[in-house]
Amino acid sequence: MSASDCTRVFEKLSEYLDRELPPSDCVSLERHIQGCGRCVEFVESVKQSVALIKDVDASENLGPMPEDVKADLRAAFERMAGEAKSKL
Repeated sequence: MSASDCTRVFEKLSEYLDRELPPSDCVSLERHIQGCGRCVEFVESVKQSVALIKDVDASENLGPMPEDVKADLRAAFERMAGEAKSKL
C-alpha cells in the first residue's frame, strides 16, 4: 500500500459512496481500503458524518438543513480531507 493509493481513496471516496464510479474502480478502492487501517478509519468517519447529516435533514423538529449550513459542512469536510491527505 502506498500513499498514492490512500490519496486516490480520499479523492474518489465521494463518488464511491454515491456509487458513481465504474465497477473496476470500486473493486480497486475496496481492495485498498480493506488492507489499510488509515483508510478504514477515514471511510467510517465519512459514513458516520453523512448519516448524521441525513438524520438532521430528516428531523421534524429542525426542518431541512439550511443550504448555507450544508455548504459550511461540506467545506469543513473538504478541509479535513485535505489535511488528512497532506499527512500521507
